[in-house]
Formats: sequence, C-alpha cells, structure tokens
Amino acid sequence: MDKFMEMLENILMPLAEKLNNNRYLSALRNGFMVALPMIIFGSIFVVIANLPFLDRVLGEDGFSAYQAALGPASDATLSIMGLFVIIGIGYKMVEQRGGEAIYGGVVAIASFLIMTPQIVEEVGGVIPTASLGAQGMFLGIFTAFISAELYHLFVRKNLTIKMPEGVPSAVSRSFSALIPVTITLTIFLAIRILFSFTGFETVQNFIYTLVQQPLTALGSGLPATLIAVLLIQVFWFFGLHGQIIVNSVFDPIWYSLNDENLAAFQAGEDLPHIVTKQFLDTFIVGIGGSGMTLAVIICIFVVAKSRQMRDLAKLGGPSGIFNVNEPVIFGLPIIMNPLVMIPWLLAPVVVAAVTYFAMSVGFAPRPAGVIVPWTTPALLSGYLATGNNLMGAVMQLINMGIVFVIWFPFVKLLDKQYYGEEMSAAEPTN
Repeated sequence: MDKFMEMLENILMPLAEKLNNNRYLSALRNGFMVALPMIIFGSIFVVIANLPFLDRVLGEDGFSAYQAALGPASDATLSIMGLFVIIGIGYKMVEQRGGEAIYGGVVAIASFLIMTPQIVEEVGGVIPTASLGAQGMFLGIFTAFISAELYHLFVRKNLTIKMPEGVPSAVSRSFSALIPVTITLTIFLAIRILFSFTGFETVQNFIYTLVQQPLTALGSGLPATLIAVLLIQVFWFFGLHGQIIVNSVFDPIWYSLNDENLAAFQAGEDLPHIVTKQFLDTFIVGIGGSGMTLAVIICIFVVAKSRQMRDLAKLGGPSGIFNVNEPVIFGLPIIMNPLVMIPWLLAPVVVAAVTYFAMSVGFAPRPAGVIVPWTTPALLSGYLATGNNLMGAVMQLINMGIVFVIWFPFVKLLDKQYYGEEMSAAEPTN
C-alpha cells in the first residue's frame, strides 16, 4: 500500500501543480467565478418564475404574464453567461501579466462579437442570444485566450502611444491601449472574413462542429463523468483541491450542457442531458462537500464511541450542512489516510453511476439547468436544481444512504482504533 501511494503521489503531485499553475486554466477558472454572481441571480429568478402550483393560482394568462415579467432576469444573465465568462477570462489573463486588466476584458468581448454571426432570420445587425450562451461558449473561451495574449504581446512590444506628462491618467491609459486594441481587433476581423469563404462560413460554426460538439458529447457521457469524479477524490486524498483542478478542465463542457437543459426547461421541452454542472454540484458535491461527507458525519453520530470521532462530528456537522467539509477532511483525517482511501474514492463514483441510471430511466428528474448556490443544504438543493421537483430531494436522500452504507464499516474501524487509544491513555500507569 505504501509503495502504491508513493507511486500515485509521484505521478499526481507534479500533474496537479502544473494544472494549478497553468495560466490558461487559472484564467478560465477565475473567469467563471466572475460570471457566477450573475448566473446565480438568473437561476434564482428561474426558480421563482416556475414555482409549483402558481399556474393554478394565477390562471393560464396570469401565469404567462408573471413569467414574462420575470423573464428578463434570466435572459440578461443566464442566457448570455458566455459574455461574462469571456470578460472575466480576458481580464484575468492580462491581470496575471501585470497589464491594464480592464482592456483585456474589453478586447476579449469585442473580439468575440466580431467573430459572432450578426444576423437572425436574414435580419442583419442582430446577435442571436444562443451565440452568447452555451453555443458560443467555446468560441468565446478561445477568443478570450488569444485576444488577451495578442493584446499583451503588442503592449510588451511598446506598440503604444505615449502621452506627455500632465495628461490625465485615464486619458493616457486609453491612448496607450489604442494601438494594441486596434491591431488585435483587426486580426480577428481578418479571420472572420477569411472564414466567410470556407464551407463553415463562420468561426463559430467551425469551433462548434469540430471542437464543442465532440467534447460536449464526451463530457455528457457516464465514463468521462466517472473519471472526473474519481480524479477529484484522488487529488483531494493527496491534499490538493480536486474540484478546482478538475473543474478547470470540465466546467466549460458542464456549463454548456447546463445551459442547454435550462433552455429546454424554460421552453417546456424534454431535458436533453443528465450530466451537467448541477449534476455534479447538487447530487455529489452538494451533499456535504467533496466526498459527500455529510453522510459520514451522520454515520459517526450513529456508531461512534470514541470522543475524538464524536467531537469531530459535532464540529463538522453544522458546516457540513452547508457543504463545507474541511473539518472532516483534515480532522478525520481523510488526506493521506489509507484507512479511508477505499470509501473516499468509491462512494462518489458509485453515487454518480446510480444517479445517472436513476435519471436515465426517469426515476429521478434531470437537472433543469438552474444554478443552485453550492452552500445550499442537501434536499433543498435537489428540489431547486430539478426545477422544484421533490424527487430531486429524494434522489439526494438515496445518495446519502449509499454513502452511509459504504462508509459504515470503515467508520466503525476508525472508531475502534481511536476508542482503543483513548482507553489505553486513560488507564493508570504502574
């Protein structure tokens, strides 16, 4: 076991360090964090607009008017979430290099809009909302990366206008950015023109056909999801924040899938995907945090005799309700503890597979695309994430039961060890 763990550590630690320090993944992760408040705001109003039984209370016409009044909240946030992510990525990319970060965000969004088709049903000068959401997500990410790099390159080459002393700093910075922004946007305009002569017609069609569709299909499947869940647990086991590392790679896929489910939910259509951002965040992470440790805390309360275990449960219980589980991860401990390696790695993978199967056969509802804040307690989060469906909460309850059963013998083993140590320490010495 020691040699196996040492081998894993030698492989995973350098990989995790590279992923954590990669400026593109860091900017991508932080870009989504910039967009998160708007995403949550829009999701809250999607929930409010679809409260159960309101259609019976308000009547068909009244309910339609009610939804139309609240619709702009999600239309201006969730439906165009790609814009916020792009601004965040461009901003963070330039900020990492010590440049004028605001121009990184501005040039990223302008470059993306240049590349985006501006026609809807033969009406020019109109940008389709779908292009600003899930469909344009990958184009936006690539555009933000490239435009920020180009902007920084031209600034580093001193292709800037130097204003004389005494000119207000805001004016000076604006003129300093003029040439780098102009060259960068001209390059993207040239790319758009060149693609208009190809069979794809637009860069967006090119990216969507060759990159986004295949990756989305891969990320929405069970095998890739199980690998992602397992990697999250493995990284955490070695003391690395598994969600930050793995989500940096998968979030663009999961958010795109989430957005497609939201569009179908709002249109009253069948939800196309099982695996989405909320599939992971609500039915796995959202049950006590990474590793679903709320069920572990309950298990400790049920079986533990040792003072150490019971004190840990009392300490970790309140925070675990809100999916904060550092007391358990560091107090049990879970990190580098071979006694809990099996349940720690196994339980979330089993839960992911069971949840996927339950949703595929219709036993549990699929995530509706509503982004529920990660601190929302279990059962309530399952209800909200599935479009106010009680079976979402039932599915979370079943998942907690699965984790409880898997962890039960290992909690008893740990408790027996700690209890024995406490009894030995309490015995008087001769």
